[in-house]
Amino acid sequence: MGAVGGGDGGADFDYRKLSGIIIPGFASTQLRAWSVLDCPYSPFDFNPLDSVWLDTAKLLSAVNCWLKCMLLDPYNQTDHPECKSRPDSGLSAITELDPGYITGPLSSVWKEWVKWCVEFGIEANAIIAVPYDWRLPPSMLEERDLYFHKLKLTFETALKLRGGPSLVFAHSMGNNVFRYFLEWLKLEIAPKHYIRWLDEHIHAYFAVGAPLLGSTEAVKAALSGATFGLPVSEGTARLMFNAFGSSLWLMPFSEYCKADNIYWKHFFEGKGGCHHRQQCDEMEYKSEYSGWPTNLVSIEVPTVRDAEAYPSIMDTTDNITSSMECGKPTLLSFSAREVSDGTLFKTIKDWDPQSTGLIHQLEKYYQGDPVLNPLTPWERPPIKNVFCIYGLDSKTEVGYYFAPSGKPYPDNWIITDIIYEFEGSLLSRQNKIVTQFILTRSGNSVTGKPNNSSGDGTVSYNSLSWCKNWLGPKVNITRAPQAEHDGSDLQTKMNVDHHVGQGILPNMTRTPHVKYITYFEDAESIPGWRTAVWELDKANHRNIVRMPVLMRELWLEMWHDMHPDAKSKFVTKAFRGPLRNEDCHWDYAKARCGFPEHCEYRYTFGDVHLGMSCKLKNSSTNLLQQYL
Repeated sequence: MGAVGGGDGGADFDYRKLSGIIIPGFASTQLRAWSVLDCPYSPFDFNPLDSVWLDTAKLLSAVNCWLKCMLLDPYNQTDHPECKSRPDSGLSAITELDPGYITGPLSSVWKEWVKWCVEFGIEANAIIAVPYDWRLPPSMLEERDLYFHKLKLTFETALKLRGGPSLVFAHSMGNNVFRYFLEWLKLEIAPKHYIRWLDEHIHAYFAVGAPLLGSTEAVKAALSGATFGLPVSEGTARLMFNAFGSSLWLMPFSEYCKADNIYWKHFFEGKGGCHHRQQCDEMEYKSEYSGWPTNLVSIEVPTVRDAEAYPSIMDTTDNITSSMECGKPTLLSFSAREVSDGTLFKTIKDWDPQSTGLIHQLEKYYQGDPVLNPLTPWERPPIKNVFCIYGLDSKTEVGYYFAPSGKPYPDNWIITDIIYEFEGSLLSRQNKIVTQFILTRSGNSVTGKPNNSSGDGTVSYNSLSWCKNWLGPKVNITRAPQAEHDGSDLQTKMNVDHHVGQGILPNMTRTPHVKYITYFEDAESIPGWRTAVWELDKANHRNIVRMPVLMRELWLEMWHDMHPDAKSKFVTKAFRGPLRNEDCHWDYAKARCGFPEHCEYRYTFGDVHLGMSCKLKNSSTNLLQQYL
């Protein structure tokens, strides 16, 4: 496989010269202690390089000590005086967070991905992890750890080491990090060299599960806590989440509100921490819910605003209840814009002491960021090849109802109802369908305008699919089964008109119980650029990077792009055969191995069922030839 063309008019290079750079998501990097901390009443202490995130044994036996090593100061993002933690480095920092222990979908994130790369002969120095302290807001990543300087050097070192550009794989919040890096780089490199640097160092960008307009779960985590399956209370989880400046990075925001042009402000006003005014176009006020399916937050607040309206820790439950009843509670609703611009937190600060810290973080680290206000919609990155990949059609939370619990912070709010999007409808927690207006069992009135599809279980569909706006004016749509197939169930629509801001509906049929993958690919785009969007049925947000289907598609696309004999712009979808022995299976109906032209029965010692004895006839290299 000598020098090969990129299929898009790019320079010729060998696929063996490529590097893969992995940017993990929120909570997907190991953190290690960088202090000595004695923990009384516990057999465990913390010493330098001890695992903090995630060591479940220490979490269970010494939660207060563990929290000291995890928490940051909400106002300046400094470490706890008694303990500090720093991100681990290398692939081991992201492949297994808690070796030997399964903490839901969190523990083993990128391990399968690396294993797949090894199976297909990728060199060890070709896979580079760039872990970061996911607790920090974007500007602090650079200020404290020089993260973006190091990331720039990583790309440049990879180019010198292997002789070719890199592929960027970012998952979840890792996409937010990469976006900030691109804007930071714009201010570090002379404008005329910026695009050239990107072309030389980055061949393709794979945005996996990107919360392009934020995630409503960040609102839940900020007001009531999200445990991620950890053995901690929701109150403790909320305490942690609100101490991390990065928590606001995931907040949902309006697709119609943009910030000032920071690039030009940088030249004319300097790098000072100027406050970036948000400019919302008139669609923000004409459309409902800031382009989201419903209002994100509806919250009951007491009408009394005196010293007793918010209960202190010393108050008894009876006093709390009686003070709450002094005035009838008022139900206030907030759209995505009102969450991201701080209106929500400013409104409830009389009843919630933590809101002051969140307002400070929002103004200092987001609206006042000298590089970028991340809570604004982003345009297609100026990278030659962009692939946006996400799951859909899972039940996904899109709105919440909160009420005072009568308890002190951090347990002062309870969720009284949750609104989900699912299969083109909105559902309340009691599974009542919300069309335009509904009164739920909990007494809450809900209005909504559901998306055509639902999200990936964590991020709503309108946020994930924002990248469809990056596609060109003509789009080819292909729908194929996720499983290995012979092409008989393939559906295609060619040269579909695409207007930015208007959704692209595949308008294709579905066979029951079959999981599909739908590809939206540029038929016409800016010369030298390619954009594709892949939608995977039922792919869960946290598990998508472990899915064999995704790894297979990524591998085939890369193989196709780098091969000298590639004939089409994107890899063909007409057929998906087995690529590994694990992909062969036993067809019980026909009493033979499935895909007999590629798989054969070949028993080896240790096989415990018929499927294990079905193995590939030819090498993977020969099988891949049909995808050119």
